[in-house]
Amino acid sequence: MKNTLYIRIAITAVFVLLAVIIGYGMWRHYMYSPWTRDGRIRANVVRIAPDVSGLVTAVNVVDNQPVKKGEVLFVIDRARYADAVEQAKANLAAAQAAVTAAQANIDAAKAGTTQAQANSAMYEAQSRRRQGLKDVISSEDLANARATADAARATWDKARAGVEQATAAQQQAQASVKQAQAALATAELNLQRTEVRSPVDGYVTNLLVRVGDYASAGAPRLALIDSRSFWVDGYFEETKLPHLRIGDPVDIRLMSGGVHLRGTVEGVARGIAGAVDPTGADLLANINPTFNWVRLAQRVPVRVSIDTEHMPAGTVLVAGQTATLIVHPGGHGDALAQRQ
Repeated sequence: MKNTLYIRIAITAVFVLLAVIIGYGMWRHYMYSPWTRDGRIRANVVRIAPDVSGLVTAVNVVDNQPVKKGEVLFVIDRARYADAVEQAKANLAAAQAAVTAAQANIDAAKAGTTQAQANSAMYEAQSRRRQGLKDVISSEDLANARATADAARATWDKARAGVEQATAAQQQAQASVKQAQAALATAELNLQRTEVRSPVDGYVTNLLVRVGDYASAGAPRLALIDSRSFWVDGYFEETKLPHLRIGDPVDIRLMSGGVHLRGTVEGVARGIAGAVDPTGADLLANINPTFNWVRLAQRVPVRVSIDTEHMPAGTVLVAGQTATLIVHPGGHGDALAQRQ
């Protein structure tokens, strides 16, 4: 009987020891193994806003439709902007005509200057000849000759000033041409921007624009999910961060149907918001007067890339989906402390 009792006690002790060992192992796995059920699918969201304002005349997509880069999403009334282009072309033509007219004025002014210079030289020579014959020419004739020479020189100076003025007018006209060219380029760009195109391959989401709506420049009218930008943010407890490495392989299991994806650890966030404001209104530290003995580990975002090349066929990724992440330490990567 005693031997049977000892055997029972030994078996019980063995089972209790195994239960403790298994429980401790499970506890360590739960507390320190790098895994989390708090994962979220993320993606870049492009907020599509028109660059020009006007009435929407056409909407070429429907909600949740996949689109390619450069595809027209919706169109804003083009008539006003087409008129602006024609007006800009007319202004450019007028400015170019002004340049041509200014050149003609310069040519005319230069011709007048040449004639005035010749007249001035002729009258100056006549005045000098009369000065040499002052013994036989009256003083009045000498004075008239000198006055005529001075008037001819003044006419020459005025003609030269006219050339400078015509040249300045031509420069102003050339500047007006450049302004008209810039205005035309802007008008053509605005006309082009009346067609709002997709900047990336993606999916139309939350389509709010309708034909007849007035679209204001810079006001987003729909969201576009970039189909090439999906990743996973896993919110790991801080106690599990020491076991993570950049480049470690990750198993990603979506709650949606248990789809199994592959991923790689890309990085760890370097800051999270605190529950208590660290600075008070007077710029002093704001300390919580109470302290809980049971401290919960903070959750830190870890960015995980998705291996889209080996993604199961028919998998639908939706930004905001829930996922479970299991990191396999010692895969391929450097320590977080070395890389960040």
